[in-house]
Amino acid sequence: MTAAAPALQAFFTDRLITQRNASPQTIAAYRDTFRLLLRFAHDQTGKQPFELDIDDLDAPLIGAFPTHLERDRGNSPRTRNARLGAIHSFYRFAALEHPEHAHTIARVMAIPTKRHQRSTVSYLDLTEIKALLAAPDSRTWLGRRDRALLALMIQTGVRVSELTGPHVGDSTSAPAATSGSRERDARDARPRSPARPRHSCGNGSPNVPERPGTRYFQPARASHSAATPSGCSSASTPARRLPAARR
Repeated sequence: MTAAAPALQAFFTDRLITQRNASPQTIAAYRDTFRLLLRFAHDQTGKQPFELDIDDLDAPLIGAFPTHLERDRGNSPRTRNARLGAIHSFYRFAALEHPEHAHTIARVMAIPTKRHQRSTVSYLDLTEIKALLAAPDSRTWLGRRDRALLALMIQTGVRVSELTGPHVGDSTSAPAATSGSRERDARDARPRSPARPRHSCGNGSPNVPERPGTRYFQPARASHSAATPSGCSSASTPARRLPAARR
C-alpha cells in the first residue's frame, strides 16, 4: 500500500475531525477538493487512486490542478485558492507523518495562491437603513420581531447564525453571588430601626441646631428667659448663653 492513501484517511479522521473539530461544511469542501484531485491525477498518470503515492502527487501535477479548475471547470480564482489551501493543509499534515517525502512536500507547499481582485465591503447608509427598518409590518407580531432583529443586526453587526442560533432553553441561570454581594444582601436584609420623627418648635420649623451657614438657620430669640413654645422640650432647644454685662 502506498503512503498517500493512509495519510489522506488520517488527515480527515485525525486532523480535521479529532484535532481541529472542523465543521461539516469544511470537511465537505476538503472532500470535494481531493475527489477532484484524485480524478485529475488518474487522468494524468493512468493510476488508480489507491495506487497513487505522495511522489506521484508532486509539484508539477499539483501546480497543473488549479489551472485545470479555472480552464476546464470554469472556477473563479477564489475557488482555485480555496482548493489549493486544502491541499496545502494536507501536505502540512503529511510532512509530520511521512518525513521521507519532505522534498516533494516542500515543493508543493511553495506553490503560491493566485492574486485576485477583492470586492469592497459596502455598508448601508442612513436612507437604506430607514427603508430596511420600515419594511416589516409593525402592526403584527412577526413584523415587530423582524424589525427588532434587523435593528440588532444593524447596530451590532452580529451574524445571522449567531442571531438565530440560540434557543430559549440555552439561557442559563443567574451567576452565583460573590462574597461582596452576599455581604451587601445580608446587610440590606437586617431589620432597621424606625426613623426618629422630627419635632417642630412653635412655628413648624424642624428642631435643628441654630448655627449660621446651615439650611435651617433661625435667628436667636430675644432673651433666654422666654417661654419655650408648646410641644418643644428644653432638651431639643439648646440654651443660649448671654454675654456677661460689662461693669
